[in-house]
Amino acid sequence: MGMTMTQKILAHHAKMDEVKAGQLIKVKLDLVLGNDITTPVAINEFNKIGVNKVFDKNKIAIVPDHFTPNKDIKSAEQCKYVREFVKKMEIKNYFEVGRMGIEHALIPEKGLAVCGDVVIGADSHTCTYGALGVFSTGIGSTDMAAGMATGEAWFKVPEAIKFVLKGKLAKWVSGKDVILHIIGMIGVDGALYKSMEFTGEGVSSLTMDDRFTICNMAIEAGAKNGIFPVDENTINYVKEHSKKNYTVYEADSDAEYSKVIEIDLSKIRSTVAFPHIPENTKTIDEVGDIKIDQVVIGSCTNGRISDLRAAASIFKGRKVNENVRTIVIPATQAIYLQAMKEGLIEIFIEAGAVVSTPTCGPCLGGHMGILAEGERAVSTTNRNFVGRMGHVKSEVYLASPEVAAASAVTGKISSPEEVVK
Repeated sequence: MGMTMTQKILAHHAKMDEVKAGQLIKVKLDLVLGNDITTPVAINEFNKIGVNKVFDKNKIAIVPDHFTPNKDIKSAEQCKYVREFVKKMEIKNYFEVGRMGIEHALIPEKGLAVCGDVVIGADSHTCTYGALGVFSTGIGSTDMAAGMATGEAWFKVPEAIKFVLKGKLAKWVSGKDVILHIIGMIGVDGALYKSMEFTGEGVSSLTMDDRFTICNMAIEAGAKNGIFPVDENTINYVKEHSKKNYTVYEADSDAEYSKVIEIDLSKIRSTVAFPHIPENTKTIDEVGDIKIDQVVIGSCTNGRISDLRAAASIFKGRKVNENVRTIVIPATQAIYLQAMKEGLIEIFIEAGAVVSTPTCGPCLGGHMGILAEGERAVSTTNRNFVGRMGHVKSEVYLASPEVAAASAVTGKISSPEEVVK
């Protein structure tokens, strides 16, 4: 029996001819990632191991992005602790405020993950890099510590679900709608410890940003990872951003999948995930009249330049509703600068939105947009659990940048078609 794309990458990094679902293997790592919340715990565990250096100072990336710029004394101490470790270990890929971006937008932008790599990160949305044909997955801080010390990690080889994509997305529909549609279909445990393998002729119509968004939320379906085949778009992106050598893996024609699901992209409508779970989805036609207090456009899911362009196209010449606080967060400094050059920042500010430095901030209820009791937000982030963005009696509705921007203008959850006529 043949292997899936994920299984081929794992087999190569385990120095094995083949692997099978359920098999326990130890693999070599190409990158170990941490942030300001998870790295301090990893450092504590690393110090217990008894080694005095990391396995490779070029294959570790640490990005303080969650509570930065430091929101309080505790977060400042956390970042100081990480900074001192980085200097002691001479870790090269450390991105402090000013160079920092939201980690899962920054890592591909900096060319640190390329086709065929195995990447672990002490953050569940590390699965984002599957868009590049990478096996990338979130792990805990103890695994990060072991990875920094040894350059290896243990995995159980996952089963796979094959998603066959066909057609093209309609206007105002993007990658966020695709993954919300899928999670609504299969549930938050529908791909539990499985790889979500996307294929089909519809893949070529998806931008790299669409693919990053889709893979980013694979974990919200319970998946071990999400992964796209490598095509011309992928290669162009990698060559533009990285000087690393890359390897292209393709699934065998006789690879075994636990399930095959066909998705017609042309039939997907703008989709919103209602509180308090990402599988609680409705199409924009089913939403009803839901007034909102805040809109967040950004995060590792939807803070890329195409997301900002989409939002700006709706905000241009319009004003944010007076009852809605609107926060726009470019995911990296480079994206922020590009948005400035294109005049997008001016559009946001003239519309009545505030533009933040790159940060995870409100996504995890950290800072830069916390909700009070009874408040509702439309957000382009990836989770809407109870208390995720603030008070336990607040509500978060997950949506695309297009829907988020339209909702900011009308003051209620709205379709872009309602605003741009």
